[in-house]
Amino acid sequence: MTRNVLVTGGGTGIGHAIARHFAEQGDTVVITGRRSGPLKEAADRIGARAVVCDHTDPDALTRLLAELPDRVDVLVNNAGGNTDFDADAASDLASYARDFRANLDANLVSAALTTKALEGRLATGGAVVHIGSIAAARGGGSYGAAKAGLATWNIDLARALGSRGITANVVAPGYIADTEFFRDRLTDERRTQLVTETAVDRPGAPEDVAGAVAFLASPAARHITGQTLHVNGGALTTR
Repeated sequence: MTRNVLVTGGGTGIGHAIARHFAEQGDTVVITGRRSGPLKEAADRIGARAVVCDHTDPDALTRLLAELPDRVDVLVNNAGGNTDFDADAASDLASYARDFRANLDANLVSAALTTKALEGRLATGGAVVHIGSIAAARGGGSYGAAKAGLATWNIDLARALGSRGITANVVAPGYIADTEFFRDRLTDERRTQLVTETAVDRPGAPEDVAGAVAFLASPAARHITGQTLHVNGGALTTR
């Protein structure tokens, strides 16, 4: 059966790889983002539908509902990123509060609002997958705090959705190359360090994350919920 899939932040990087994976499997895919031009081009490349949406804005999410099918089988909360890369250098307390809240809104509140907005449309037996980060376990300022909060919030979400057979999990990438995450600010020295930390001696690729998301949304993972799946090449190990 063809599934209806929503991938937030699906225009570039990890989100685009996830959307492409589902589209190639024959699913009907909607991708969202804030930039209409690049989003439309990305959707056309993979045969998806593009809808502009700011997932931190309740009004924008209400408008998004009108563009979505009545049943959503898979929701991937990928929109976000480290907003500190876009902040100015102001160091006063008000600026600190503004910048801290920006990461919380972009990476935690956006996922919570989106999931709440779609709660009634999530299909029985479906899946919600959030994109977290290795920073949730290793630090990373307000960005890491937001991703840690996402993983903790997901535990209650999994319990709330479980009675409908809907799973809720987090995929936490490590260093993933070929994305816009670092805004071209990653030095060669830092990149080498991040790769050296892995057990496989290579950076991750967006497709590595897409594969993990696809598994968690598949029939093979119907008894996996409330979990964080790390995709970092062994840079962070768990037991």
